[in-house]
Amino acid sequence: MSRIPTPATIDEAPEASRPILETIQKQMGSVPNIFRLVSNSPAALTGLTSLQGALGKGKLPLATRERIALAMAEANGCDYCLSAHTFTGTKFAKLDESEIAANRSGTSNDPKAAAAVEFTRALTVARGSVAPAEIAKVRDAGYSDAEIVEIIAHVALNTFTNYVNEALETEIDFPRINRAAA
Repeated sequence: MSRIPTPATIDEAPEASRPILETIQKQMGSVPNIFRLVSNSPAALTGLTSLQGALGKGKLPLATRERIALAMAEANGCDYCLSAHTFTGTKFAKLDESEIAANRSGTSNDPKAAAAVEFTRALTVARGSVAPAEIAKVRDAGYSDAEIVEIIAHVALNTFTNYVNEALETEIDFPRINRAAA
């Protein structure tokens, strides 16, 4: 059970959060617990879904976005996010088991994607204070300046969801995946 109440239904959520939850319900067929929990703050839910929506229209393909999320979840120790992104990475981004394992360990089987995932890991470990060589490496792999900014934006987005899920112990509503032993 989470550390703060998770509205069991859309009607139990704050009124200002309900339209967003209804949209999620229509898009996904259900409302994952992360959105239910964050709906306690309509402002936070709006921020989360707005950033997700904007980045979903960005330059990075879904597979790269899922790889970033998997690397972040493992690095930050978020079992909820590992479970959610293993599910979505497999089902929607068509990542295989080997690729998911590589992403969780901070790399990729695809050379270009490896640069993005390794940059993600460097950003996470250094809390953003990466060396110029890290930027050069991701640029040399073929990422544009816009894509580099988007990678950083995905790191920020996933940091938020990782922290919410870990701090508030969001109940996992995806097939459970546990982080690797440290």
